[in-house]
Amino acid sequence: MATDSQNHTPKQVLVCQHRSCQAEGSADVLAAFEEVAEDTDFKIKGTDCQGQCSCGPTVRVVPEETWYYRVQPSDVRRIVKQHLKEGKPVDEKLNPRIHRRFSF
Repeated sequence: MATDSQNHTPKQVLVCQHRSCQAEGSADVLAAFEEVAEDTDFKIKGTDCQGQCSCGPTVRVVPEETWYYRVQPSDVRRIVKQHLKEGKPVDEKLNPRIHRRFSF
């Protein structure tokens, strides 16, 4: 499995499957991750509420704690390629409540 280089914890992609995320299509997002990520070493898992209900569907990559918001099935291939395989988070899908950006 792919691991965090510092603590060797396997990386997981957690896709919220709670009510509000499901209402926004999280089941399709989970299915897209399961389909596209077959050739990766990351574990894909549906989860209960992750506490970001107004920003769903929520996708969280652990143990690094990268949070994506309003993820649609069309975003999944890019997240898998750019983030999971190349190590570069997809900036425009980062949850702004958690990944704050400042510009002057």
